[in-house]
Amino acid sequence: MRTSSISVSILLLTFTGCAIVGFSGCDNDASTESSVPQVPTADASNTDGGAPDAASSAANAGTPGGVSDSSGAPSAADASRPAEQTLLVSEPEVDRPTGMVWVPGGKFKMGGPDGFPDELPIHEVQLDGFWMDSTEVTVAEFKRFADATGYVTVAEQKPKREDFADQLTPEQMAAIPEEALVPGSICFNPDFDRQTFPEGRRPTPAEIYLVWMYKRGANWRHPDGPDSGIEDRMDQPISHVSWSDCAAYCEWAGKRLPTEAEWEYAARGGRDQETYPWGNEREPGGRWMTNIWQGEWPFKNLNQDGHEKTSPVASYEANGYGLYDMSGNVWEWCSDWYRPDYYENSPTRNPFGPVDSLDPNEPNIPKRIQRGGSFMCNANYCTGYRVAARMKGDVMSGTWHCGFRAVLSSASYEKFRQAPGARVRSNSAKPATVGN
Repeated sequence: MRTSSISVSILLLTFTGCAIVGFSGCDNDASTESSVPQVPTADASNTDGGAPDAASSAANAGTPGGVSDSSGAPSAADASRPAEQTLLVSEPEVDRPTGMVWVPGGKFKMGGPDGFPDELPIHEVQLDGFWMDSTEVTVAEFKRFADATGYVTVAEQKPKREDFADQLTPEQMAAIPEEALVPGSICFNPDFDRQTFPEGRRPTPAEIYLVWMYKRGANWRHPDGPDSGIEDRMDQPISHVSWSDCAAYCEWAGKRLPTEAEWEYAARGGRDQETYPWGNEREPGGRWMTNIWQGEWPFKNLNQDGHEKTSPVASYEANGYGLYDMSGNVWEWCSDWYRPDYYENSPTRNPFGPVDSLDPNEPNIPKRIQRGGSFMCNANYCTGYRVAARMKGDVMSGTWHCGFRAVLSSASYEKFRQAPGARVRSNSAKPATVGN
């Protein structure tokens, strides 16, 4: 089912002036109130060798579009190392997947003290090593997938009224004009009402809608709308992709989306509880380390980093693990469902996230985790470029500032080699070892 909290609201705002749900793309007023039901967890360290139980697998597999658990979310093979075994640290002696780096297994403190409530409590996590794309998936790489398979993304498809049945009342569904039901995606609205949008205070969720628009004809091939193209953006990150679009790519490539824990561990690059992938200072020596918004958002982008929108991947320095753009450029989808209280109940070893989704602000909309921030993030509203910052998005919403990168567990390597989109290069890695 195509469900899009942003798209629904933008459609209604554009054509009826009625907003019915909160923004799910760059707002994180997370709540951990006692009214939030206790989070159920997919414990990857259970007694049957770490494989999620049937309920967990069904929750991860039950995504719009029928995407299987083995593509976007971790599979049983990814959790095949029993919890009592020591962590896999060193890279296996195999041909390394093209464009990926090995993230050595280890322990780290997940979460942070300077953000929103859903970033707490800070807790220890232990992870086996894994391969991760060194950059965000580029337009050129996603085009390789689309050309090979004929895949059509959510943003390229025409929505139907019944797609919104779980979110809207019959009256609200009837209020959507036929002319609004056209393929498109979410873009920044440069002509937002500057007299209405608040200055000097944090905007409400309803006010946030003023700066976004449902752009007819916007999709990954036309990032800014039907008159734009991708010929000069092949080395930039893909955007306008929903969670299911990313999962479909991963299935073809023989990979999967990272868990939220894997993503944060990798982003930290071996640093302990520092704010950014490179340290605690956002602009060390006055130098921009990430592609974000400079100036007061959304009124003025000073463009001090030289990139008004997405930048070519690897435009900035890699972190300690050789990963680029783990802060800024585009948000990145993760495999986990979102719940604000998950950290209170998270397993220690290889956590997969909760078995279902709950955003207290929009409880009827299933959401997955997004991480890393984007070129739209800024100091005065959205500091999503911090390594501990959490975001959530409707699984079927694509936006112009969200993409993804993929990972691969050693246990799934042989399956990866059989995938139609798999590519490897000669590797001189040493035999795998285990550590603490």
